[in-house]
Amino acid sequence: MRVSVSWLREYVDLPADLPTGDLEQALVDLGIEVESVVDLAATVTGQLVVGEVREIEELTGFKKPIRFCRVDVGAANGTGEPQEIVCGARNFAPGDRVVVILPGGVLPGGFAIGARKTYGHNSAGMICSAKELGLGDDHSGIIVLGPDVTAKPGDDARPVVGLDDVVFDLEITPDRGYALSLRGLARELSHAFDVPLRDPALAPAPGGTETPAYPVEVRDTVGCDRFTARLVRGVDPTAPTPSWMQQRLVTAGIRSISLPVDITNYVMLELGQPMHAFDADRIVGPLVVRRAEAGEKLTTLDGVNRVLTADDMVICDDTGPISLAAVMGGETSEVVADTTNVLFEAAHWDPAMVGRTARRHKLFSEAAKRWERGVDPAVALVALERAVRLLTEHGGGTPSAEILDIDHVRPRTPISLPADLPTRRIGVEYPPARVVALLERVGCTVAQGADRLSEDPGAVGVASGVGTVLSVTPPTWRPDLTDPADLVEEVVRLDGYDRVPSVLPTAPPGRGLTPRQRRRRAVANSLAERGYVEVLAHPFVSPELADHLGLPADDPRRPSVRLANPLSEEEPLLRTTLLGPLLGVLKRNLGRGHRDLALYEIGAVFHPRVGAGSPPAMGVDRRPTDEEFAAADAVVPAQPVHVAVVLAGDLDPAGWWGPGRQAGWADAIEAARDVLAAAGIPDERVEVRAVEYAPWHPGRCAELRVDGSVVGHAGELHPLVVAALELPRRTSAMELNLDTLPPTPVTPAPTVSGFPPALIDVALVVDDSVPAEQVRRALEAGAGELLEDVRLFDVYSGAQLGEGRRSLAYKLTFRAPDRTLTVEEAVAARDAAVAVATERLGATLRGA
Repeated sequence: MRVSVSWLREYVDLPADLPTGDLEQALVDLGIEVESVVDLAATVTGQLVVGEVREIEELTGFKKPIRFCRVDVGAANGTGEPQEIVCGARNFAPGDRVVVILPGGVLPGGFAIGARKTYGHNSAGMICSAKELGLGDDHSGIIVLGPDVTAKPGDDARPVVGLDDVVFDLEITPDRGYALSLRGLARELSHAFDVPLRDPALAPAPGGTETPAYPVEVRDTVGCDRFTARLVRGVDPTAPTPSWMQQRLVTAGIRSISLPVDITNYVMLELGQPMHAFDADRIVGPLVVRRAEAGEKLTTLDGVNRVLTADDMVICDDTGPISLAAVMGGETSEVVADTTNVLFEAAHWDPAMVGRTARRHKLFSEAAKRWERGVDPAVALVALERAVRLLTEHGGGTPSAEILDIDHVRPRTPISLPADLPTRRIGVEYPPARVVALLERVGCTVAQGADRLSEDPGAVGVASGVGTVLSVTPPTWRPDLTDPADLVEEVVRLDGYDRVPSVLPTAPPGRGLTPRQRRRRAVANSLAERGYVEVLAHPFVSPELADHLGLPADDPRRPSVRLANPLSEEEPLLRTTLLGPLLGVLKRNLGRGHRDLALYEIGAVFHPRVGAGSPPAMGVDRRPTDEEFAAADAVVPAQPVHVAVVLAGDLDPAGWWGPGRQAGWADAIEAARDVLAAAGIPDERVEVRAVEYAPWHPGRCAELRVDGSVVGHAGELHPLVVAALELPRRTSAMELNLDTLPPTPVTPAPTVSGFPPALIDVALVVDDSVPAEQVRRALEAGAGELLEDVRLFDVYSGAQLGEGRRSLAYKLTFRAPDRTLTVEEAVAARDAAVAVATERLGATLRGA
């Protein structure tokens, strides 16, 4: 919300010499975020003066209409002679007063103004539009000053157009809807500076009459609990909006449309009450306020033909819906250029209904923004009276004596607040008298109830202990105050957040990270260092994903948690595996032209607890008991943390050095090994074996075990899965459950030998069904303590080896810690390693 300081000063007596920085800090201390502060006087430098157009010469022969003007700028140009200016706008005539910037001035955006020859004439200066001065987006014509402006040619134009003001751009949180008005902001500032407030909502306003201003029937008193209206007849349709009102609307970011419509917007900004102006002569029959019928249509003021649902509220006449209630009016009843009879409406609508309607139709109007945050139901008649007075003052007309007021608003329910609750919750001493004074400053009515001697800790608004209970009735403009915690927040806010001490908890040892956090960071760093790119996929999936992944009917990953209020009805489930959303990210990047991808994600998956029932209802007035926590935890889905990677395209790129290498199942398995190593799991505790497990290829899937327990799978995806998800052939993936990994053991420092190694290669022929990992483990078992390292460096299969056989070549490194090994010792160790491989796996030395 954009608001000018000069407008605020009409309602609150801010100190005359108040620095802008102090005002900004006061707003921040009140919990109102300040987006920006703009001193309008500094946005335009140089001479910006009022000018009066004396002569206009129409220039022809150009692609667009051009006018050569002589403008009286008084003595501002130093000569007193009319200033010659070329202008393309056509919305002014001789005798009009305009805003002129003279040569040497600079407009917003650094646009310097000078004197030059253009279109065959000398032009010295510029006649300005609102957009050029940074006052709005209207660039269709220049600013023409109204008859109410008393400035004469040569006077400084900044006060005339509002450029002598300071404008605050504020971000109002959803719970502070009352602050989306000058009334609400002025009230807040009166608290901050302890100065008087002139509440415009206290202006006298006549109540409803027995005879309504217009026949109206409200059929849904929940969606609309108050509806007021008043008619003004004989309005001058040509009456312009006064310039001061246009300036304030433009400063607030609202375009000036017509006098009746501008008045409704002005009152909305002033009081926070959205209104609507109907052309009474275009309404057919009485008005009916009701829920829309599914399929009904309405063309709103933005020209869009909208199909309504049964959850929308509409205002109808005999022709059908004429307004989407609280959001936007309809074309058939809007105020037009010849409107003379205006029906003002000020109602109170259900915030939840308005919020859903605005999102359903993607209509986030200024009115809807206020309704969904809460509007004061008590201000409707005051807003109506204010609008009628402004219209009759500036547009003529006669207001009707009849006033419609259909009121079904329920009174606010008092809240029980222990007087010592703010002190107990915040840790700052708030005497009961101080609590009462601050709540009354907010506008609450506070009455002292009975002394609290011994009360149930579970009762709403009451905590155990001894003290006084206050009965607090919030004001009508604060619908956000519903619980004792809300009142505590108001006490703290008005007393000052800076009085609340900052007490930091003691950081745990280990640089403040838990073992689980350290493991997660180590895994992430390891994958990133190996070229994988981290992504954060949405945890929402479609019901068809399990079928696309080929999960069996009895797979534990099939049951899913369904969201009560999903972002998209197409993806209402929470993921049970990281692969679905991660493969979706892979597909999206492939569609954007990326071909070689290596992605990873670390995140939670969600497994429902079948038969757990519903969680207990827990309020916010007290801490839940241990039993309630346990009952809630029993219902919450299990959420283990997984890590997954996906690979597609080339892992090693092609170039002048030669062809690239396509990523495959072995790279996915290696990624799993890297994760386990980064998690601190020694390699000898890791076992890799071939299995069949969806969604992986049955012949290219590995199961990873730690101490005999399955922790994940890796390999190439099944061709049917690749086809269903439209992914490239040979796409590979890995997924591990980090929560199933055992704690990281204490790793002893390695012994470094200064003696030279003995390197021996062995090539063993085995059945191609024997995993290379088992051969490696057999060699390690047989070689004994002299073996330092064993690494597979070649895999070969051919006719000379026989059908179903392959050769695995390993490089063995032997070293002793206390001596140089002899050839005989190294060969003996190698022979022992081969012997164990032969015994366990039937391996034979190739060429033997």
